[in-house]
Amino acid sequence: MDDSRPRFLDDVTVELVKHSASDSDVLWAARVSTVGEQSIEEIRKDPERSKGLINFLMRDRHGTPFEHNSMTFLVRAPIFVFREFQRHRVGWSYNEESGRYRELQPDFYVPGPERRLVQEGRPGKYVFVEGSEEQHKIAREAMESAYRRSYEAYQEMLEAGIAREVARAVLPVGLFSSMYATCNARSLMHFLSLRTKSEQAKVPSFPQREIEMVAERMEAAWAGLMPLTHAAFVVNGRVAP
Repeated sequence: MDDSRPRFLDDVTVELVKHSASDSDVLWAARVSTVGEQSIEEIRKDPERSKGLINFLMRDRHGTPFEHNSMTFLVRAPIFVFREFQRHRVGWSYNEESGRYRELQPDFYVPGPERRLVQEGRPGKYVFVEGSEEQHKIAREAMESAYRRSYEAYQEMLEAGIAREVARAVLPVGLFSSMYATCNARSLMHFLSLRTKSEQAKVPSFPQREIEMVAERMEAAWAGLMPLTHAAFVVNGRVAP
């Protein structure tokens, strides 16, 4: 297979590669305020016994006990997703692949058939609706054509001996990149409150679908690690404490 031939993808990937996160982490962090060093005993207890405390902390927005944990995700998504993602700075750490140090691979994003294409309404009060088959065809063909030409230009410059950090300037934000993103449960909840749309949310959010796809996969992984904390987040309106 020719590695320089563009590949067109309509999905993102998220992998939980490392973690130290459990519901008991919330409990020992919270109980140090009342029992001091004896709070470490929570590590050996079943957190199900104290799910009421987790719910109380979430409901009344006592947020710091939710910070004593860590999750690292490997995310592969279009560059425009990362530019939105990195607006989330508090409680997050990032390392992204570099177009200065490696030749960037020809993987590009195109919207899948289920992606709503048409925006209706004025700013601040708009919705996205299904596009027609013709609109999907136009979008796909236009993107693929632009991607092919930009990657050809990139290859032409590399073959001419031009530095990668210069040649990458012709590549679009629809190019896939990869990064490690590390966070704690509190920072993840803030991210989810803004980057997912849910009927259970007390505060409405309006995420771009592509970053929501990343957020949905992160939430699924987190819910498996901290089910009591995730349940409290949902039942209390998906508001970060």
